[in-house]
Amino acid sequence: MDVAVGRGRGEGRVRSVHPIATTQYIARAVELSDSDLARYSKTRKTKSVGCRPTRPLAFTRTRPILLPAPDPSSLSDRQPSDQPAGQSDPRVLRIATRESPLALWQARHVAQLLAKHTVAPRIVPMVSGGDVDMRPIDGKRSVGVFTKRIQQALLDDEGDVAVHSMKDLPTEAHPSLRMVASPARETVADCLVSPRGGGLDALPHAARIGTGSRRRAAQLLKLRPDLDVQPIRGNVQTRLQKMRDGEYDAIVLAAAGIERLEMHDLPRVQLPLEHMLPAPGQGALAIEVRGDDTDAVAVVSQLNVPRSTACTLAERTLLSQLHGGCLAPIAALGTVSDVSAGEETRSVLHLVARVLSLDGKVCLESEADTTLDLASDDWQSTAIALGRQVAEMLIDQGAKPLIEAGR
Repeated sequence: MDVAVGRGRGEGRVRSVHPIATTQYIARAVELSDSDLARYSKTRKTKSVGCRPTRPLAFTRTRPILLPAPDPSSLSDRQPSDQPAGQSDPRVLRIATRESPLALWQARHVAQLLAKHTVAPRIVPMVSGGDVDMRPIDGKRSVGVFTKRIQQALLDDEGDVAVHSMKDLPTEAHPSLRMVASPARETVADCLVSPRGGGLDALPHAARIGTGSRRRAAQLLKLRPDLDVQPIRGNVQTRLQKMRDGEYDAIVLAAAGIERLEMHDLPRVQLPLEHMLPAPGQGALAIEVRGDDTDAVAVVSQLNVPRSTACTLAERTLLSQLHGGCLAPIAALGTVSDVSAGEETRSVLHLVARVLSLDGKVCLESEADTTLDLASDDWQSTAIALGRQVAEMLIDQGAKPLIEAGR
């Protein structure tokens, strides 16, 4: 199922930025001690994700070597439910991912999900241009800065499956790739992280706040015009160290990343959605495969959760219609709720979105909803139509000049 939509800023052919890393991750089922479970188990039972692995997967960083034959009961050796006995061994899918700790967690999570439908995949980490170039992201280097290298790995047959953070994936689909699945979505909220863990009201006048997002910066300035909001780059660990070194009084991070990395003791305050609306696709994963790889399409598409995908599809359609890319201060959130109407219950897809000026002094907001029938064949069209509707409402309010000023 192809859920990529829209047409954003043209990128041309995706090019390789760095050679593929030679280090590989091999997923295998093992019996772990209680201490090791804390190290390796990355799938938690939460309100938004109700999954827990039946057996933990250990991911060992190695140079390519020949491993001993697996135990007959291991995930790598078992027959998938749709593989008739006696046929040749099913294919081992290669998951291409960035090397950052968060990206690796996402790849491992997808590997665990895929292991329920086929043999355990192999993880192939690599470095993207966005991981090594620490300059602030601007209009010349924004769209696809974290995804191009991973997409190129699929095109060059270095991997079969690409795992992205949904908010980093350009809305313009690559002609040779398909986004076929998005698993259950994590929390969409942003968190204010500071040494003392206080909220915005606790920050001193002209406090120095680090964020790499103009969306976050504009909404912060809308609430606190006195703040000194400065750009920051690097992975979660790098940003936290910069704060600890005194370069910033606080930083803003996605709650999903904090939860996925199990940084439960990190001093933080979750920002209310009415104050900090998320980026389109925030908290969701996007899984791509080659469009002509029918085997990978069939297996990976089983991970798609339509309820979550409908929300992100509406959000990304809106972003595409506004031609905002990942740079302009645009926020959006889609939600699906069940509404009782007499003896019947129907699903309603709601979309709210904002476009702000860079200084936060102007904030346009629109919202709408529609009935969503996830059992039908046209639920994707319904989500796309809602995204276009809310985008047009914002354009009528004057969103285009604000977006152009934010490039």
